[in-house]
Amino acid sequence: ASPSAGPAELGFVEAVPSWRLRSEQFPSKVGGRPAWLSAAGLPGPPELACPLCGRPMAFLLQVYAPLPGRADAFHRCLFLFCCRTPPCCCGLRVFRNQLPRRNDFYSYEPPSEDPPSETGESVHLQLKSGAHLCRVCGCSGPKRCSRCHKAHYCSKEHQSLDWRLGHKQACAQTDNLDSTVPDHNFLFPEFEIVIETEDEIMPEAVERDDESEIIGTMGEAHEEELESMAKHESREDRIFQKFKTKISPEPEQILRYGRGVAPLWISGENIPQEKDIPDCPCGAKRLFEFQFLDIIY
Repeated sequence: ASPSAGPAELGFVEAVPSWRLRSEQFPSKVGGRPAWLSAAGLPGPPELACPLCGRPMAFLLQVYAPLPGRADAFHRCLFLFCCRTPPCCCGLRVFRNQLPRRNDFYSYEPPSEDPPSETGESVHLQLKSGAHLCRVCGCSGPKRCSRCHKAHYCSKEHQSLDWRLGHKQACAQTDNLDSTVPDHNFLFPEFEIVIETEDEIMPEAVERDDESEIIGTMGEAHEEELESMAKHESREDRIFQKFKTKISPEPEQILRYGRGVAPLWISGENIPQEKDIPDCPCGAKRLFEFQFLDIIY
């Protein structure tokens, strides 16, 4: 599909109370455990294993992205997982979870803006459908502790990790398992992703400002030298300069969302061609929807 001319939606991280990041609030968020919509269609351990090293991948972020006009996708989330096991740290996978507005798990009406009456910050490791989640990563947990039969895990790796970090001692205290989950140092820090529409900025004006700044810093540079530098500017330089120009008004953005917008490339390497992107199983062409920016200066 051709890229849309509309502006992208930008995502920024913000610290909020943990109840705001639960499934019933339909959050967009980064880090922590995934806030699944339902048990239907959850990826299992084989799908969540890094395609390169085979280790369990970690939840990175999710984007609440319903589709207007699609009754079956009134509630829709996209989940991004990544490998964070050195020296690999390369595998990436995206999953989708969606529901109609009238379903067995959530109210037909929008969620309340008021905090729940309950107190405490217990970890929710069982979905309303009854499906159990891994105590370490919050993904589907088909395995369970053979001793207490209460703690669930996605893999032997995470069961072993939880055993070493406290479950060995807490195994007999099954009444309090969900509220005593230790920090396994496997999850990313958790924040809400707040969304704002990107301001329409004329790239030409920004580029002129950048050029003026460069000329000012060069001081005594001759015009001929500047022209020579411009001629030798590589395609990589131009792509990276376009990236910097585009994000400079909002440098703290970590997400760019927009179905059909053009991706913002940071490099000319490994840009896929249309033939490199497989069609959907239904036969339709795939559409670009969002990109995550891990920006470090």
